[in-house]
Amino acid sequence: MKSNKNIVLIGMMGSGKSSIGKILSKKLKLIFVDVDKKIEDSENLKVSEIFKKHGENYFRKIEEKISLKSLNSENSIISLGGGGFINSSIRKMCEKNSLSFWLDWKNETIIKRIYKSKKRPLAMNLTKAQINNLIKERSKFYSLSDYRIACDKLDKVEIINKISDIYENK
Repeated sequence: MKSNKNIVLIGMMGSGKSSIGKILSKKLKLIFVDVDKKIEDSENLKVSEIFKKHGENYFRKIEEKISLKSLNSENSIISLGGGGFINSSIRKMCEKNSLSFWLDWKNETIIKRIYKSKKRPLAMNLTKAQINNLIKERSKFYSLSDYRIACDKLDKVEIINKISDIYENK
């Protein structure tokens, strides 16, 4: 019995939401929506350029608008940006018509992936300790998701299978 809800992937930047979402969408024959990609397309700028040119507040307003519109669709797998689930409007919309999955990794794994990354504007100028604090802060919100997938001991296929098993048995 397949669920008719959307699947929403949440988690820190570098947690694999986009890559897992793409593969999962093919497996489940659902539409894949990458919110950060949609933001870049709508602004004709990379996320890092939006941050640099317009600031975080501007980015968050666009993120909210595009996330809410995407969450209003059906039969979709939606990869939220790392900060998307922090927004209460986005979180409420997720609760309404989606199953949310937190792709949870050990802090060290995420830090290794995003430290000094030019693609990640929020982490670009942070120390490892500051990234660790950001993970702790955001994890309070991520823990409100419907499901938590502890990813560290799993490969991509196992993560995808876990999510699809839960989704198809809902």
